[in-house]
Amino acid sequence: MRSLLYIIVLFTITACSYSGVRPSVLDEAQDLMQRDPLVAMSKLNNIDISEFQDSATMARWALLYSEALAVNKLSAPTDTIINIAIDYYGHHNLTNEFDKASRLKTQLLSSDKADALATALYLQKEKEFFLYKERAKRELFMSVGLTLLLIAVGVIVWMRQRMKLQAAKNDILMTEASSLKCQIDASRSDISRMEIKLHGLLENRFSLINTLCQTYYESQGTKTERKAIIDKVKSEIESVRTDSFPEMEQAVNDCLDNILVKIKDSVPDIKPEDYMLLVFLASGLSTRSICLLLDESVDVVYKRKSRLKSRLKESVGTINPDIMAIF
Repeated sequence: MRSLLYIIVLFTITACSYSGVRPSVLDEAQDLMQRDPLVAMSKLNNIDISEFQDSATMARWALLYSEALAVNKLSAPTDTIINIAIDYYGHHNLTNEFDKASRLKTQLLSSDKADALATALYLQKEKEFFLYKERAKRELFMSVGLTLLLIAVGVIVWMRQRMKLQAAKNDILMTEASSLKCQIDASRSDISRMEIKLHGLLENRFSLINTLCQTYYESQGTKTERKAIIDKVKSEIESVRTDSFPEMEQAVNDCLDNILVKIKDSVPDIKPEDYMLLVFLASGLSTRSICLLLDESVDVVYKRKSRLKSRLKESVGTINPDIMAIF
């Protein structure tokens, strides 16, 4: 890329150096046109016009050369050179120069004074002009090619930059996804650990309750036997509600980053019955199990749960959104 920039700068400097030398020679020839037209003609013949770098300089030389022929009363074997000036000035709407070139063309074609040396020099300049046209065409192709190359390089650089940015975005997304996966895995691990603890804590008691309940509904015994079973069930439920409650509370705090402690700190005036409901909810117990432990109907538990959720949302929900996940 840097080498390409050096080539462009070198090409520009070279072009400027060529176009900067020729006008001075043309100025000298123009000054000598009336005082010494032969010398002016000689200076114009000594210029290698195939080295011109722009069409403006070529048109000026063609106009001066045709004027020198006319002043020296020489005829032109062809109208190639004067047509250079006519085409350029006509295309660029330079009226004075165009009119002058048109008059010179008429004058040169009407002149019958031929000179072998002048004709040979004229034909030589005509060949140089054709060489100039070929070189200008090559330089145009080179300029177009260079422009296309620069555009291609620019597009490649832009695409590589886009790819780098996209790769950076993908890396960020992958990092975020990995972090989220770790959080999900950690959350699942916490839930799994809590389930294991609660299962180990309540397995024996709820197994007994389930067995007694099944026995109660399947038993064909007396009312006294049924009453004994009911009393046993109630005793076990009360044991879970009182004796096992601290262990359930500790299990929830251990597995959910002390979430119950945070709630107590944020809502110190929470009612004991609401706190107990919160512990049972955080433990993942079903609504029917909570009804059994609280000795309340399903409708009452649902209403208490809704009120508790609204209060916690106002107090700590915006601070710790994980609390809402309990519900």
